[in-house]
Amino acid sequence: MAILELANVSKHFGAIQAVNDVSFSLEAGEVVGLMGDNGAGKSTLVKMIAGNFSPSEGTMRMDGQPLNMHRPVDARRHGIEIVHQDLALCNNLTAAANVFLGREVHRWFGPLRVLDYSRMYKRSAEIFAELKSETRPRDLIKSMSGGQRQAVAIARTRLSDAKVVLMDEPTAAISVRQVAEVLNLIRRLRDQGVTVVLISHRMPDVFDVADRVIVLRRGRMVADRRIAESSPEEVTGLITGAIERV
Repeated sequence: MAILELANVSKHFGAIQAVNDVSFSLEAGEVVGLMGDNGAGKSTLVKMIAGNFSPSEGTMRMDGQPLNMHRPVDARRHGIEIVHQDLALCNNLTAAANVFLGREVHRWFGPLRVLDYSRMYKRSAEIFAELKSETRPRDLIKSMSGGQRQAVAIARTRLSDAKVVLMDEPTAAISVRQVAEVLNLIRRLRDQGVTVVLISHRMPDVFDVADRVIVLRRGRMVADRRIAESSPEEVTGLITGAIERV
């Protein structure tokens, strides 16, 4: 059974139709590339899955159950996490503090409730080890490379044992070595049974790590293809409109 299903999902803002009649399903432990030109509807679609927007029409189901979400915390409750393009990290805090940001662990010290740093450092270290990342819990974000910052953002999704992770342009504006590091992190999520939706403009990254590619054009889905059955040339044609639909 599919872990996440979208059926005839649409979203309009007044007269503007941002997403129009999109249907697809995601299986557990697969990486799906989501591609399309600027304005194709990718961000709006992802924001609906992440709980920022409610669909104007259509339905979403998680593990066969209807998804009725009104805010991101509802998506998190269902096992859906998002890694934003800007990562939403605090440069002046440690890796562990960022992993637990908004979900801090506390302990009682007499009548006082204080942050339990030892437990947060320990759990962060365990998650980084699972991801095979060299990031250390006590390192400050401001001293980290782009790949290490991505590791921190991805580690944050593991706190809630996410079933679906949405990643928005994770390899934008980082070096070639760091791109390889991030793609390896995505593979490790897949190996742990997590479904990853990779929103990207970088064709080589999608064809390197994804199992399928979904292409949007002007708010409509024009393709849902296995990577092994497609090519960068075909996807480029679908994005630009040189190929209408497959």
